[in-house]
Amino acid sequence: MITGKRTALVVSALAGAAALALAGCAPTGYDQNNGDQVEVANQAAAGAEATPTPEASEGAEGTEESADEPTKDIAAEDLTTKLTAKKLPRMGTVVVDQDGFTLYRFDKDTIDPPASNCVDKCEKVWPPAYTEDGKPDLVGIDDEKLGVITRADGTKQLTLGDWALYRYIGDTKAGQWKGQGVGGTWFVVAPDGKRNLTCLPSVTPKAVEPPADEESKDGEGSESGYSY
Repeated sequence: MITGKRTALVVSALAGAAALALAGCAPTGYDQNNGDQVEVANQAAAGAEATPTPEASEGAEGTEESADEPTKDIAAEDLTTKLTAKKLPRMGTVVVDQDGFTLYRFDKDTIDPPASNCVDKCEKVWPPAYTEDGKPDLVGIDDEKLGVITRADGTKQLTLGDWALYRYIGDTKAGQWKGQGVGGTWFVVAPDGKRNLTCLPSVTPKAVEPPADEESKDGEGSESGYSY
């Protein structure tokens, strides 16, 4: 066999294996054919840490707490009271909350200074890891990586490695990680606050729609316009 052809065949086989590996990473029930999906960005697969800017987010709000702005009331069941480093099949080590739900980070947030740019419809799909005292129980996580930011509405949100933490409403039971790679900006968070890129979908999935509000229930405003 000609050497050049042999090399081409080897490269082709490796590329095919890589594609199959990525496709095989999708969790059970994962829909990779939802709408106009595109390939996951190469830099995400390479594991390069993003350096986002505040203006990158749609409708980004500042996180400076206003003395005249009331603090949003957070129900006790919505507080994140425990963070645990847990190993999941195919994904490796992730961070879960007290209910076993996988936590995520958002590439459009900032870390200098630490701030959340997920507000309005975004936070309905990606509920922040709210806290009252900033002192959740930690299992397998370095407390020096833990932090707290003040959101635009005055609530407190936990951070790891200065990245704000979130749940995903598309995960309907503990141990799922259907939010991995959503919009090319949402990733499962590792115990050090970095993106866990062990397993990525072969195409970029869209986020689920925000919960219907009263206007939508009345048959109006059914298009949410939510895009990430």
